[in-house]
Amino acid sequence: MLAPRERVAYSPIIERPAVRWPNGARVAVWVAPNVEHHDYTPPHNPARDPFPRVPHPDVQQYSIRDYGNRVGFWRTAEVMDEFGVRCTLSLNLAVLEHFPQIRDAIVARRWAVMAHGFYNTRFMYGMSEDEERAFYVDQIETVRRETGMPVKGMLGPGVTGTERTPDLMAEAGFIYHADWVHDDQPVPIRVAKGKLFSIPYSWEINDGPLFARHYDGAYFAQIAKLQFDRLYEEGDRTGLVYCLAIHPFRIGQPHMIDHLRDIVRHIASRKDVWLATGDEIADHYLANYYDRDVALAVPRAKGVR
Repeated sequence: MLAPRERVAYSPIIERPAVRWPNGARVAVWVAPNVEHHDYTPPHNPARDPFPRVPHPDVQQYSIRDYGNRVGFWRTAEVMDEFGVRCTLSLNLAVLEHFPQIRDAIVARRWAVMAHGFYNTRFMYGMSEDEERAFYVDQIETVRRETGMPVKGMLGPGVTGTERTPDLMAEAGFIYHADWVHDDQPVPIRVAKGKLFSIPYSWEINDGPLFARHYDGAYFAQIAKLQFDRLYEEGDRTGLVYCLAIHPFRIGQPHMIDHLRDIVRHIASRKDVWLATGDEIADHYLANYYDRDVALAVPRAKGVR
């Protein structure tokens, strides 16, 4: 198995040739709502103890995500429609089958789907190689069957994976991975065959971990705008990527939704911004910069573990 430095060559951003986004945009912005479905009685996974959180059923976690699908998703969609933003859903794919109204809303808006497993309670820990390979095929086929769309990227369910994950993702036909939150630009990931790269996702500008630590919506809006402003300023030299990662069951609450509107209004008011989907960013990078960046990658220094 390849170590991280063998998967991803170290490349300081100050030494890279410039990346340019369409129409000279300084920042490529993608909004990634995590639309999740929580098992009412999730299966036990011996690779992650203790799990589940409480003895069955886990009413708390099931019901809060159910709120997201019943109410929060629709409030979030209204904000995105207001500003003409096409989202990239980090989607538990069981949503497509359980909630056909959400499926139809995704298709009607031409939003992209980034695979996020089937349930946010079923992790990749402990999968055999054959099980993991079948898992990727199942995700791709499910999205195509339910929406008619391709799926090009993945955020691991619960941000879980195995040492084989990059190789098997690329083998299945995925081109981007969002688990590696290690840069402000797309970065090639070395795989056995095919092509795979990371695109910037965010744990910092993400209402999931922030609100779980009891930060409020005003603070989230403040740091989300500060993050964008810094990337916009630095984007004069080379194109950067801003990801706004949100959870409709959190930001779609009545007391939170106007903070999301504030963030999106701030971003949409600036010129030289590319409001894109994750798929569009990935396609542009693959067509214009992936091969260049692979050729420029510096091998891992000898003796470094």
